[in-house]
Amino acid sequence: MDERHVEVAIIGAGTAGMSAYLEAVGTTADVLLIESGAYGTTCAKVGCMPSKLLIAAADAAEAGRHAATFGVRYAPPEIDGPAVMRRIRALRDRFVGHMVETVESWPERHKIRARARFLDGHRLALEDGSKPIGLVRAGRIVIATGARPRVPAMFAPLGDRAITSDDLFELDDLPRSMAVFGGGVIGLELGQALHRLGVRVVLFGKGGRVAQLTDAEVTAHAAHLLVERFPFHPDADTRRVARTEDGIEVEHVVDGRSTVERFDLALVAAGRTPDLSGLDLEKAGLELDENGVPKCDGATRRCGESGIFIAGDADADPPLLHVAADTGKSAGAHAAGAERPQRSPLPAFLSITFCDPQIATVGETRRALEGRGADFAIGRLDWEDQGRARVMDVNAGLLHLYGERPTGRFLGAEMIGPQAEHLAHLLAWAKACDLTVEEMLERPFYHPCLEEGLRTALRRLRKDIERSPREPIPRCLDCGPGG
Repeated sequence: MDERHVEVAIIGAGTAGMSAYLEAVGTTADVLLIESGAYGTTCAKVGCMPSKLLIAAADAAEAGRHAATFGVRYAPPEIDGPAVMRRIRALRDRFVGHMVETVESWPERHKIRARARFLDGHRLALEDGSKPIGLVRAGRIVIATGARPRVPAMFAPLGDRAITSDDLFELDDLPRSMAVFGGGVIGLELGQALHRLGVRVVLFGKGGRVAQLTDAEVTAHAAHLLVERFPFHPDADTRRVARTEDGIEVEHVVDGRSTVERFDLALVAAGRTPDLSGLDLEKAGLELDENGVPKCDGATRRCGESGIFIAGDADADPPLLHVAADTGKSAGAHAAGAERPQRSPLPAFLSITFCDPQIATVGETRRALEGRGADFAIGRLDWEDQGRARVMDVNAGLLHLYGERPTGRFLGAEMIGPQAEHLAHLLAWAKACDLTVEEMLERPFYHPCLEEGLRTALRRLRKDIERSPREPIPRCLDCGPGG
């Protein structure tokens, strides 16, 4: 069988693989991108974009229901399930189409459709199904195979009545009812959106987890707010799931009493796991962690002293598009031997959950700070009495800012609250610039904006850092009323 020699082979053409390719070809033209499935990224096909399309439809329905507080009344919304799903698929396919066009525009000699598996640290066997189609010897190899939904064994008896986020957007219509399992980002976003679109939803969480939050006070506040908005059990005591003739049933314990509820479908949102199956990693001679994922250097993405690099969701990093893109760039540049290779720019880690209210974390979480024994202070803001939030009737949530006592540096934040996605970006930029709390307070804050609430929290953080007994002036003039 013919053996092809290349400088860099990249396994996977998702976000990380595409980013790795673009970096590598900037240094060498001897690159091969190997993809076994359809082109298109997780984000565009089954992740970020179709989920936000579902949420956009849900927000439109909720806006009418919420308007009465302003003295504006609408009739109850009429949800056209097939129309909702058609729009999701149409725009999803458009986003995927852009990705496909990009890859197809690259030189044919740089691509091959095949499944790859390791023969050793430099050789890959290529297969079409079970049919061998070639061998590749590469100086360096980048693993960018992405992730797949994790489906615990307890859901196996449900068969096709148990779906994942990969399956949801292929439905022709919204179901009448759905049990959602998992209180993480995916479960919260999709569960609340389906509820707002008229689907009877119960979200079964585990261990009190709420999205990516680690701060116990913020987590408890978030759980309270979300339980008020739709049926959500953050720490569900689920005893049994079973398939019925026309759906599923779930037995769980509420307030000490066993309850059985029936649904059309189960949405399993138990997270995603690196998709490394079939690669025969044991033949590559790599050191693996307890989950079977190759250990790598966080900056270069290189696995030990080998010529193998790993990036994106295939690694143990959080499965987020910007992380996949950054790590892919770093892996591609280092694999190609770039003179000034990319480093993974992750000092201001940013994660957002698009539920309502939105949830976000920036920089170091409280768990991380406590884990390393940091000496940190906390600036708190309850959104209940913030002026602009009250005007908009979105005055619900809790913001915790963390600052370092010895230096006054801003360290991170956890929050649930109005338009948290925008506040989180401001904070991520501040973290990336390594600003102190005092420097952040020197920046302008317009009135009346939600950002004034951020200034209030920063002032409280400064006070805690300085351990000052002086209380901030309540409702000071530069905050405006309710600032």
